[in-house]
Amino acid sequence: MHTLHTGFIGTGRIARALIAGLAAKEDMRLYGYDTLPAAIESITEAYPVEACRSIEELSGKAGVIILSVKPYQIEDVLGELKPFLTERHLLVSVAAGISSEFIRHHTGEEIKVIRVMPNTPAFAGEGMTALCRGEGATRQDLELADGLFRAIGRTVVLGDERLMDAATALSGSGPAYMFDIIASLADGGELQGLSRKDALLLAAQTMYGAAKMVLSGSKSPEELVSEVTTPGGTTEAGLKVMHERNIRQILVDTVSAAAARSRELMK
Repeated sequence: MHTLHTGFIGTGRIARALIAGLAAKEDMRLYGYDTLPAAIESITEAYPVEACRSIEELSGKAGVIILSVKPYQIEDVLGELKPFLTERHLLVSVAAGISSEFIRHHTGEEIKVIRVMPNTPAFAGEGMTALCRGEGATRQDLELADGLFRAIGRTVVLGDERLMDAATALSGSGPAYMFDIIASLADGGELQGLSRKDALLLAAQTMYGAAKMVLSGSKSPEELVSEVTTPGGTTEAGLKVMHERNIRQILVDTVSAAAARSRELMK
């Protein structure tokens, strides 16, 4: 069995979620480096991760290096990492708004880079991750990264890196939209006499169940709406308000605004 040696530079929330998903794999050896001693100590206590004292040590042990630092930290990290990179290394970046070309520019044109955009439901094992490969990466490199992130949910491979702005706007930022919708539906339930606890459960589980029905792939969202809606019934009354307020267009505009901001922040 081939063992995949995978290292994390930065062991924050997304790294922790991915480590939790990968820790049970028998063919996986995990390493971690963090400038915060408490962060790496917490990871090594919870999971089978070997702590590294430096980026140099981690790069010597791991063939796959996951860059899980904040976007403003990435340039400094790449500068420190560059002297230790070889053709055996694959860099996988979760830094939002950082292009694969930016990473290659700061490490070397021959360096293989996969760019990914996970989201916070990864903490519940239900993440949605978009992936695309930089110019130097191969199809095999992309498949390897895809396999890693399937440990924390579902994945989609994008053929054009420019689409990462749309993916960031839709699934990267999307959980916040869903949380806000759940909270709003619960507000409506409370106004009708439900307790906050019961209203949140009803709203959240309803969204979860509806999403699972869409993900089954047997019917479109529009078909599912039609099946739930009885002429003159309660669903129709609720949908009428949504259509009058043009909620659908508001959500379309929400994604557009987030995508535009993603493009503005791109390095």
